[in-house]
Amino acid sequence: MDQGKLQLQFIHFKAACREAGLRLTHQRLEIYRELADSSDHPSAELLYERLNKKIPTLSLDTVYRTLATFNLHSLIHKVETVESQARFEVIYERHHHLICSQCREIIDFHWPSLDEVTIPKKVRSWGKIGSRNVVVYGVCKKCLK
Repeated sequence: MDQGKLQLQFIHFKAACREAGLRLTHQRLEIYRELADSSDHPSAELLYERLNKKIPTLSLDTVYRTLATFNLHSLIHKVETVESQARFEVIYERHHHLICSQCREIIDFHWPSLDEVTIPKKVRSWGKIGSRNVVVYGVCKKCLK
């Protein structure tokens, strides 16, 4: 992500944390910064590995708890996958995901015509819809070779 967009996202993040009553600790800021700068939808473990070099006192438990807190306050998004290891992202704009069932790579894609479709009345009458997205599973070109 370019630095201008990253700076704007970081300003939004700080304001959202203050609004949610979350302290802006050094560890929280670095976890968010690393996630915002990642395009690979990292797991908590991968974030921990990347951050442990910068913050040797950081624990894996802190990364897990921080991601759970951020997700609870809608500051990040937990990508729904069939694998047991959760993956995370900072959402900049509405998008969907392609997931390779072999290498587990996750790619963002846009589908504007789907985003504009009205949710069926039966679904709308179910209750309050929080979000809607599509996850497409398959095998990527690299794995097909």
